[in-house]
Amino acid sequence: MKNIQKKNISNLLKFVYSENDVLSIIFQDNELLSNIVGEFNNNIKELELITKTNIYTRGNSISVKSDPKNNEKIKKAIIFLSERFLSNGSLEKKDIHSSVDEFMIDEKANSKAKVQYLIKTPKKSVIPRSEKQKSYVRALHEKDIIISAGPAGTGKTFLAVAVALTMLLEKKIERIILSRPAVEAGERLGFLPGDMREKVDPYLRPLYDSLYDLLDYEKIQKKIEIGDIEIAPLAFMRGRTLKNSFAILDEAQNATDTQIKMFLTRIGENSKIVINGDPSQIDLPTKTNSGLNRSKEILGHIKEISTIDFDHNDVVRHHLVSKIVKAYSDKKNDK
Repeated sequence: MKNIQKKNISNLLKFVYSENDVLSIIFQDNELLSNIVGEFNNNIKELELITKTNIYTRGNSISVKSDPKNNEKIKKAIIFLSERFLSNGSLEKKDIHSSVDEFMIDEKANSKAKVQYLIKTPKKSVIPRSEKQKSYVRALHEKDIIISAGPAGTGKTFLAVAVALTMLLEKKIERIILSRPAVEAGERLGFLPGDMREKVDPYLRPLYDSLYDLLDYEKIQKKIEIGDIEIAPLAFMRGRTLKNSFAILDEAQNATDTQIKMFLTRIGENSKIVINGDPSQIDLPTKTNSGLNRSKEILGHIKEISTIDFDHNDVVRHHLVSKIVKAYSDKKNDK
């Protein structure tokens, strides 16, 4: 892998155009080829599915026979995936979809823009995958308070945790505080055994997942033990002043107006506060009590505060998540 990283992408891939609109992509390194193709050709099959083209693998090459426009799209996709593998050392299914996303391709072509929004964590490099995500990352760096609303899978929490973690590792802040309202998602969980941490951990598990995706498990556990990272229910924030901190309130659609006001007013010197939530997934007994949208309305005009509204176009999870979100949204608007 180290030897591959040292090589320029132009030395690793060769593109040959032949008659009848056939494009052959010849790989100079078998490790790169096997990772691009994927186990059981899964990556190529996914690329075929989303581009509606036929892609063939033979020996150390990949061939595609389509019209010139589609051939060029596959070429850009293979270059994108190769660069992503060289950067991260692995490929995920979402990378296959990003490889044909015009926004992502444009960002790759503009290396200055890529570097500007790159979030480099110890385990992976993270970059925005839509214009709104780019605005969100910019706000996370430039504003003191950020309020974002949008459907699941739009990167609200993950991007905020990534920026917070880089700031902690660069010693720009002293603490990361991650919080959620302890509200049951439409189910009665009943009595939970264990101490306080064991009782609230199930509510906060998604925040742990984001951390473990960006930094080794042992290092995260160490930072939690020494207090560099604190994960706590929203109720535990009352009466505190958060200095030199990056505080994130996740699932804020399940916080009341009063709770969000309480959390925002914890901000202290050299601190940032991020409020994230999905207005379509309110689990409060009375949905009108949710304070997320109201906080955007009340505070949106303050220049130090940025508000971001995501939609299904910004979803970066499985491609079906975007379709599901849009379908539910369309159905709701039809009523």
